[in-house]
Amino acid sequence: QVQLVESGGGLVQSGGSMTLSCIFSRTIYKMGWHRQTPGNERELVAVINYSDRIDYADSVKGRFTLSRGSARNTVHLQMNNLKPEDSAVYYCYGYSDNAGKAFWGQGTQVTVSS
Repeated sequence: QVQLVESGGGLVQSGGSMTLSCIFSRTIYKMGWHRQTPGNERELVAVINYSDRIDYADSVKGRFTLSRGSARNTVHLQMNNLKPEDSAVYYCYGYSDNAGKAFWGQGTQVTVSS
């Protein structure tokens, strides 16, 4: 089992910045963030794999940056130039290839006001 602890989130004005962080109880194959708005499916925001390859959703490329902490079991999502359409519940996400399953944080609300 993998535990995920999220931090960050809240209210920010359009054009502002915010950082979300997630600490994993251990490093696993993929770590990153998804987000979900009411009535919609959860979607990938950014994920980093064990080889440090990072994938971003097209909608956040050039504005969001995912990085690892020095201990490799922490990921940080730096979100710049936030837009109202970025408002969502953001979920820390991890995938363990050994366990063959995904793990999720409890979610944190990000609200971008126009």
